[in-house]
Amino acid sequence: MDRFPSTTIFPDTTDDLSMQMAVIWGQIKAPLIVPLLKLAVVVCLIMSVMLFIERVYMGIVIALVKLFGRKPDKRFKWEAIKDDVELGNSAYPMVLVQIPMYNEREVYQLSIGAACGLSWPSDRIVIQVLDDSTDPTIKDMVELECQRWASKGINIKYEIRDNRNGYKAGALKEGMKHSYVKHCDYVVIFDADFQPEPDFLWRTIPFLVHNPELALVQARWKFVNADECLMTRMQEMSLDYHFTVEQEVGSSTYSFFGFNGTAGVWRISALNEAGGWKDRTTVEDMDLAVRASLKGWKFLYLGSLKVKNELPSTLKAYRYQQHRWSCGPANLFRKMVMEIIKNKKVSTWKKVHVIYSFFVVRKLVAHIVTFIFYCVVLPATVLVPEVEVPKWGAVYIPSIITILNAVGTPRSFHLLVFWILFENVMSLHRTKATFIGLLEAGRVNEWIVTEKLGDTHKSKAAAKAPRKPRFRFGERLHVLELSVGAYLFFCGCYDVVFGKNHYFIYLFAQAIAFFIMGFGYVGTIIPNS
Repeated sequence: MDRFPSTTIFPDTTDDLSMQMAVIWGQIKAPLIVPLLKLAVVVCLIMSVMLFIERVYMGIVIALVKLFGRKPDKRFKWEAIKDDVELGNSAYPMVLVQIPMYNEREVYQLSIGAACGLSWPSDRIVIQVLDDSTDPTIKDMVELECQRWASKGINIKYEIRDNRNGYKAGALKEGMKHSYVKHCDYVVIFDADFQPEPDFLWRTIPFLVHNPELALVQARWKFVNADECLMTRMQEMSLDYHFTVEQEVGSSTYSFFGFNGTAGVWRISALNEAGGWKDRTTVEDMDLAVRASLKGWKFLYLGSLKVKNELPSTLKAYRYQQHRWSCGPANLFRKMVMEIIKNKKVSTWKKVHVIYSFFVVRKLVAHIVTFIFYCVVLPATVLVPEVEVPKWGAVYIPSIITILNAVGTPRSFHLLVFWILFENVMSLHRTKATFIGLLEAGRVNEWIVTEKLGDTHKSKAAAKAPRKPRFRFGERLHVLELSVGAYLFFCGCYDVVFGKNHYFIYLFAQAIAFFIMGFGYVGTIIPNS
């Protein structure tokens, strides 16, 4: 029997399939794809304009704040607490310092040591270590550290519970139930990797003592490992903008901003009036701040007071953190939007600020437009040339927004292009988390403690062992990033052949960024123990 050569079969089959795909694409393109893509472009442009106006507004406000010198001590009274011969140390308010921790082997000594080193009358301060550790060895180590400080005369309490209900919020809430807390006026919270300077209380407590309308004084974060790798430099750029601009603007205009969950001092009466700690979302700190604000309390941000802490230096830890930070606010917005609207204690302008600026633009639109517009819709217009994105929306607005974001970290301005590509990749996870929070989907209450490596421990480990990946190659693959990278690369190739807007320059660069992170080649590689 004669054999048919393969060359006469497969090309025909392939050609037929290609023709069928082309016919189907032609039939659905005009009536369906083009109108939907045009609608998506319009929606994305509206969101871009919203974000642009918000960034310009904050830029103007922060410039005026710097220009006219609206420093905290000019807006709120600050006087050093004076000694009283008759009252003695009782003239000083009683302060509770809470340190929640969970299996913090690498950093527990740093945080406990820094808290015990705070300068304040020894009989007017209580250090409370809230240990939710599940590793018995680590629990013993933390307890021994507390006993060591107690033997030096420090009033330190080691508190544990038999469950982890409510995670951090549950631990803080449980900590407030102890009898000795009833005598405290203020509570300071430090996460396990935070190391305050000794004068922290002297610089914060007087604001609360002399201004009864203040509920919270928030300090700024200072990152000890910002120069560890390119990923930590990118994080520093994003967080520096948050602290330099967003927190400062909120404090200067409406005396409201989101509590950062650590490095802050709360008036206990305000905390209780707001309803205390709630574990209904993964952003218990923001939840408390919004509720306290709706009660009429004011907040103060001290940008000049910095507390050292550690940035996540592995991609896995950073992804989990960003999921929590994006999902939680979206979920909180869903739960509280009507409560905010119906509130009668605060002005309409403050409610508009909280709903529109704080939640809608910064917590929802900023994440969604970054990914949907620049990583999905804009590349799709390359495949559908009938839909065009105006140059002001594709180039000018994002360029101005990016430059405004860079003001927080001038030393990293030369890394701006890398920061854009990195943020676009992370926007994939932030957008996914935002929708999970809005829809209350499966991972809405997922709480995974951010892994901390401890700077001194990492340097020792690096000296002892070769830097080998802790995970096998297959475990480092991230399918979502690789899929989006492939999509962008395909759009880039199409633009090279058929396009006219030269989007391929951006598309190839962004595709490479997705591939690099998709294969796990970003962040610190942890040595084997």
